[in-house]
Amino acid sequence: MAASAFLKGFEVQKVQLPDLDINYASAGTGPPVLLLHGHPQTHVVWRKVAPRLVGAGYQVIAPDLRGYGDSDKPDSDPSHYPYSKRVMAADQIALMNHLGHETFSVVGHDRGGRVAHRLALDFPDAVERLVVLDIAPTLTMYSLTNQEFATRYFWWFFLIQPDGLPEKMIASDPEYFLRRHISGQVKIEGSVDEAAIAEYLRSYSDPATLHAICEDYRASASIDLKHDREAQTNRIKAPLLAIWGEQSVVGELYDVKATWQEKANHVSGVGLPCGHAIPEEAPEELAKHILGFLAG
Repeated sequence: MAASAFLKGFEVQKVQLPDLDINYASAGTGPPVLLLHGHPQTHVVWRKVAPRLVGAGYQVIAPDLRGYGDSDKPDSDPSHYPYSKRVMAADQIALMNHLGHETFSVVGHDRGGRVAHRLALDFPDAVERLVVLDIAPTLTMYSLTNQEFATRYFWWFFLIQPDGLPEKMIASDPEYFLRRHISGQVKIEGSVDEAAIAEYLRSYSDPATLHAICEDYRASASIDLKHDREAQTNRIKAPLLAIWGEQSVVGELYDVKATWQEKANHVSGVGLPCGHAIPEEAPEELAKHILGFLAG
């Protein structure tokens, strides 16, 4: 256990779960809130938001997803099942149960939002409230793919290529790819500081991380879609808040709230004046909306 260098007042540690070790930061007392990051970030993406939630009386747990940051990167298989959102959601249930939480609220950004979506479907009794940040459902986005989406979200189609092709290409200059990826999604200049980029790059430079990230995306284009189709008649029972960046690709191309109304029983939604990286670009506004939603 060590003090976090990025999340003020948080401690970082690893927990040994049945299948892998998960790295996470935690602080606070009160109702538990699980924060799930996206790609290409780690739990550090919550550095501007998590302390605000703790200050409002919540216990906050912010892990690195399997394959990301300092969590383990298990081997995959041809089906990509080890990086399916079903397995990644089960990781989070195991983590929260280990910490003594049978029920909790979840906030998921980007890839973390897709894990949170599956978590709410597979473990409906565990999720009290669900916040998804700047995503529409995976199956919806693939089903509505057109040239504009494929161009602006090219990594959805690049990272799924087989035989190690994207891993090898990114590994030739991971810093270039990382910086281009982040800069292409952020609309508020200076919202991602150099210290955070350096921390993301530390993880992104690990070949095992690059492979795990590609497996995450390969799973989303294969086994995750199978699971989503099998669950098309299932609806999310927990109240759901969708938040999107008004200047993000998702915010510009989709009626985000409507896409979630197709999946959940109780949906509210709001757009914020920023790009995709909501936790870094609009942390004060994001925290305000999360806290209002958690308070019911």
